[in-house]
Amino acid sequence: MGSLSPWHWAIVAAVVIVLFGAKRLPDAARSLGKSMRIFKSEIHELHADEADAVVAPRVPGEHCRATRASAARNIPRA
Repeated sequence: MGSLSPWHWAIVAAVVIVLFGAKRLPDAARSLGKSMRIFKSEIHELHADEADAVVAPRVPGEHCRATRASAARNIPRA
């Protein structure tokens, strides 16, 4: 039970063409490509939003371990 041989792929392709017809296959491929482009752009935006959240400026008055440590060593904050 290994991978599919070329004959298996040919049979699968023939069944798909018979079921969906040659006319609808290009439309389906075009639709799939458009969906993949939208998905990629959304993933790219998600990663960009995460990167922006990491480098976002701190809220004034927000305390964290680094500000307490710099205050304890009398190091001025930038």
